[in-house]
This record gives sequence, structure tokens and C-alpha cells, in this order.
Amino acid sequence: MTKPVQDTLIEIQGLYKVFGDHPHKVMPDVKAGKSKDALLQETGHTIGLSDINLSIRRGEVFVIMGLSGSGKSTLIRHFNRLIDPTEGEIRVEGTDIMKHSQKELQAFRRHKMSMVFQRFGLLPHRTVRENVGFGLRIQGEGKAQRDKKAEQWLSTVGLDGYADQYPAQLSGGQQQRVGLARALCTDAEILLMDEAFSALDPLIRSEMQDQLIELQEKLHKTIIFITHDLDEALRLGDRIAILRDGKLVQVGEPVDILLQPADDYVEAFVKDVNRARALTVETVMQPQICRISANTIGDAIQQMRQQKANYGYYITEEGYQGTLSQKNLSDKDPSGDIEASLLEDVPAIEQDSLLETVIPDTLESKWPLPVFDNQGELIGHLSRQTVASILSESGHKHAGEPGDQDSTKKAS
Repeated sequence: MTKPVQDTLIEIQGLYKVFGDHPHKVMPDVKAGKSKDALLQETGHTIGLSDINLSIRRGEVFVIMGLSGSGKSTLIRHFNRLIDPTEGEIRVEGTDIMKHSQKELQAFRRHKMSMVFQRFGLLPHRTVRENVGFGLRIQGEGKAQRDKKAEQWLSTVGLDGYADQYPAQLSGGQQQRVGLARALCTDAEILLMDEAFSALDPLIRSEMQDQLIELQEKLHKTIIFITHDLDEALRLGDRIAILRDGKLVQVGEPVDILLQPADDYVEAFVKDVNRARALTVETVMQPQICRISANTIGDAIQQMRQQKANYGYYITEEGYQGTLSQKNLSDKDPSGDIEASLLEDVPAIEQDSLLETVIPDTLESKWPLPVFDNQGELIGHLSRQTVASILSESGHKHAGEPGDQDSTKKAS
């Protein structure tokens, strides 16, 4: 997904939600650590959320996930105060929305946040155009303008020509595209998406994920996305929060969740994930070993020795040319030029590539592959040892350890 802008848009501090007739009376027990089951059995109250503290950055896709009953849907409904907390603060751009008057809250919901529901939430008696423009109608915008905007957003989500249809005439995937267009049409900065794709079949779900990724690259909305599916979370999220029984277990970027699970609960979550489809080269590569820019064989050997490497990536003004090894150069005239015949054909890879796409090249090369950024700069290397470690069951325990560099020095 897109790299998030780093300023904080939403802050959640000390958030508790207890369901029952007298939630404030049982708060001392909740804060003392009484379990969810014990509290329910003894008092008839249920812990929805317990001491949630979160910061969400402007422009990021923030995924909240957990199993059924973990509190994720309860949490998302606090952001627009469909549910009010028992205790805690919810700040948006520094303003505590718990202090909003009814009129202020109404304006906040109409203009600042939009919501995409699991079951589409479309109005069956209104056309697709009218459904998409419904939020603008609530805002008081005129019919001609809201129809124009609605049709623009329908085009954006791939539904040109469907404006006069009714929801019942559309497939599930098309209905969800209408729901997404409706949320976007109000130009709200924050999108709340509660299990938005979970009612779709796998193929359509994947297509909707693709569409959301594509839209986010252009729109840079702040998206709070609820899911119980870790693959979906890893694919969409800039950061992921994992809940269990109303408590926040871990918050981190996808690579943190995969490779550094906070406890056994998170580790069980990530155990069966196909890491090769979830991790990019950048997240697991090692720092570069040796960049060679010499003109002669002797200078190239000297650069390798200075960097304590027995090989290096040869880069000229035309870019990366191949890999040089001390073994290939050792019996050559030191004053000689570096010719193509001296180079090992080791393919370069890009930092944003998924591991899955580079595994064949990694396994076929006896040398680690050079990794380049989007500007064509050499930033690291990826070896078969690193890939094997990451993809093994215990890969998270070894990722990033400096064993690779020693092992690559033996590959001559």
C-alpha cells in the first residue's frame, strides 16, 4: 500500500467499553484485570474494549483485526460515535469528539467520516446513482451536482452505465462497489470499512482489494479497515492492530506482525500465512556488501578488500552491469579494464517486489541478488540463506541476523 504521511490524525486514549446495565460500577473490576468470562458470570456485564490506546496517521490504511468477539467491530463504531465508550478519549485532529454537541456530531459524520458496511447497506428503492449521491443529499447539495459527482465515482469504481440500475439488479461485488463509491462521493477524509469485503466470494474479494489499493494510491484517504482475515490485513494494511478479548495485543507494520509476533496468540495467527506473498524484498533484505565503481581490475579488488567482501556489484554510469568476484579477478592483470567476460550474470531485483516473484532467481544464483530502490540506487542484497530463513517455520526468529554475509563469502 501507500506509505503513510507521518502526522497523527486520530488518537484513542484509555478507551473502555463495558456492556451492561451499570457499566461504571464494574469499571474497578475491569481495571483490576478481571477476565471477560469472570466479569460476565459475576456481574452480567461484558467487556467490549479494555484500555485501548492507538494513534492513526493521516493517509494510512490502518487495519484492525481479530477473531469473532475480539472487539474490532465495537472499536470501529467508536470512531464516529455509533457507540459511546464507558471511559476514554477519541481525538480527531486534536479535538475530543466525545465533547461534540449533537449538531457538531451530525456535521462530523456527514463531512469527516464515511462508512462502508459488510452487507452493502444500499437503499433498495433508489437507483445506483441515487445511492451513491445519498450522502451529498444529506449534506444539502443540489440534485444536478450530486448526480454529476455520483456518476464520476461510479466510473472510478468501474460501474459506468449502471447509474439507472437498482441494487437488486447488481451482483454482490457490484453492490459493494456502489457502497464504496457512496463513501467516497462525500469526499470525507476518513473511511471506516467494517468487514467490507467479507461477504464476497474469494475472486470478487480479491478484485475489490485490488481496487482499494489502486484508489488509495490516488486518493490517500485515512482508511480504518476491519477484518478477521490476516491475508487481507497483510495485503491492505500500512499498519495492523490485533485485538483479543477486547484488548490490544500488538500494533505494527505487516513485517513486524509476521516476523516479530508479540505473543503466542499472534504467532498462531501468522503461522500458516504464505510469507512469500506477504513480504516484499525491502522488508527482509540485508544491507549492501560491496558496490564497485572501479575502472581497473586492481582497483576493483582493492574495493572488495576494503569492504571485506569477496564479491561486489559492478555499477557504471549506465547502471548495474553484473557481479565481480575476487576469484575471477585474482589471476588477471591488475591494470586491465573490467570487461564483460569477467562479470557474473546475477539479476537485479527491485525493493517493492514480492518475495514470491524473486525466489526462482534467488535459488538459481550462487551470489546474493542486488536490490535497487525506485531511483535505481543499490540499497541491499538478498541471499538464498535469507529467503530460506524467512520462509521456514522459525523464520521470524532469524530474520535480520547477520549470518548471511559470512555465508556468502564462501560462495566462490
